[in-house]
Amino acid sequence: MKAWRVAVIALSFLLLSGCLVTFKSPLPTREAAPNELLGKWVSKNAWGEPLNLQITRAGEQRYKAVSYPSAKPGQRDEYLFSVSRHGNRWYLSAPLPAKLGGHFILAGFEFNEKHELVVYNLDLEQIHQAMEQKTLQGTAVQTVEGDGVLIDSPIDQVFAYLDDPANADVFVQAVRYRRAGK
Repeated sequence: MKAWRVAVIALSFLLLSGCLVTFKSPLPTREAAPNELLGKWVSKNAWGEPLNLQITRAGEQRYKAVSYPSAKPGQRDEYLFSVSRHGNRWYLSAPLPAKLGGHFILAGFEFNEKHELVVYNLDLEQIHQAMEQKTLQGTAVQTVEGDGVLIDSPIDQVFAYLDDPANADVFVQAVRYRRAGK
């Protein structure tokens, strides 16, 4: 599988693994992101090259992520996203470009005990199993980056699935950032 690391490392913290789980509509925004999310972050891409990520407010309950490799600061990718908290988890939702289906991506994020920003993707195989078991509804899709699924279940049904402790392994770590300058 190809890495969709350009787009999600480019949103750098949506870093996907080539196989996309997308949704027809964005998450409902219920509250502002934690202040800890805002600011400058650093990480390394799949090739070990340093990456920079800056997250700022872009309106009411909307945020902008600007990602660029340290070696090429002029090569910037910008992504708008919103966040939502459900249960004890934070989620982010961002629109995808047309070449990746044009729908919305959903990722989880948290701040660990080291105050790192850890972003999680949904595991495509686990989502396929949920679709086979009729827990979630969706269709298989193809993008220029590989296989994926488009989930069209109501968001309450999606959250019920994600909140079930039996499905905790549906989240896989995509990327880990540390605060810039630390």
